[in-house]
Amino acid sequence: MPSFQTRLKITGLRPGNPPEAVMDTAVEALGTRHHVEAHQLQIAGGVPQLNLRFLVEASEYTGENRQARESAAMMRDAVEGVALTGSLTVLRRSRGKWLPV
Repeated sequence: MPSFQTRLKITGLRPGNPPEAVMDTAVEALGTRHHVEAHQLQIAGGVPQLNLRFLVEASEYTGENRQARESAAMMRDAVEGVALTGSLTVLRRSRGKWLPV
C-alpha cells in the first residue's frame, strides 16, 4: 500500500475548542477513509503544523494520488470546524523520499 503524508498548518483555534481537539479531529476524519500510521504536531517556521502519515489502498498511481489529495482536503474541512488553517501539503513516499503529489 502506498504511503502518503499530509501537512496542515494551524494558525489559530476557534473559540471553545481545546488544542488537543485539532489533532483528534484530523486523525478521526482521515481515519474514516484510510489507516493513519502516525501523527505528530511540529513547529515549522514558528507555526504549528499537523503531520499525518496514512496508507491508501493500492490501485493505479494517479488514482492513489487523487484519493490522497481528496482525503487530505476532507481532513482539512473537518479541522476547519475547530481551528483556523493555513497551507495544506500532500506528499507521497517514493524510494525513501517524500515527494509532493
